[in-house]
Amino acid sequence: MANPIVQEIIEKQVLTVAKAVDEEIAALDRLDDDDLEALRERRLAQMKRMAEKRSRWISLGHGEYSEIPVEKDFFSVVKASDRVVCHFYRENWPCKVMDKHMSILAKQHIETRFVKIQAEKSPFLAEKLKIVVLPTLALIKNAKVEDYVVGFDELGGTDEFSTEDLEERLAKSQVIFFEGESSLNSRSGAQTRSVRQSSNADSSDSE
Repeated sequence: MANPIVQEIIEKQVLTVAKAVDEEIAALDRLDDDDLEALRERRLAQMKRMAEKRSRWISLGHGEYSEIPVEKDFFSVVKASDRVVCHFYRENWPCKVMDKHMSILAKQHIETRFVKIQAEKSPFLAEKLKIVVLPTLALIKNAKVEDYVVGFDELGGTDEFSTEDLEERLAKSQVIFFEGESSLNSRSGAQTRSVRQSSNADSSDSE
């Protein structure tokens, strides 16, 4: 037999949901043809804006996990997209594990650009962004590194972490859109470093 207290709580929750649904139905019933047409037009406008966004994202390389071939291209990539996850890697097993998860998330989160760059061939960036441990993910918003995922420590300390584990960690830094991000809104205390390229890369390292 169910616990009467639990049963009462469930019944109250059901009644609350039913009341909310009834209120929504009543609100719809009160709408006239002009109101419904206005709602339809707003919805169509929203759908058009989203389609335009998706088209632009795809044109910038979103939706796939790609490699930045040369260090100087990093700056144009992070300036073109509002949200970028950049994997600093070398040819080793841990980085290959990260590659697998990044490839999956790139397809699932078209709103964010997912890229990789070889750390050893990017000495200026590695020094400026203080990349030491590999793999390291630089989480970039509006051309600024907002946070880092360094190694697997935040992912359970093992290479057997799931794609969902990494997804939740990226959502915590709000570099991807995620259904559960309302409960993951704490921000890391990592120092923000500008990655905007100056006219002289060597001199910008003294910032």
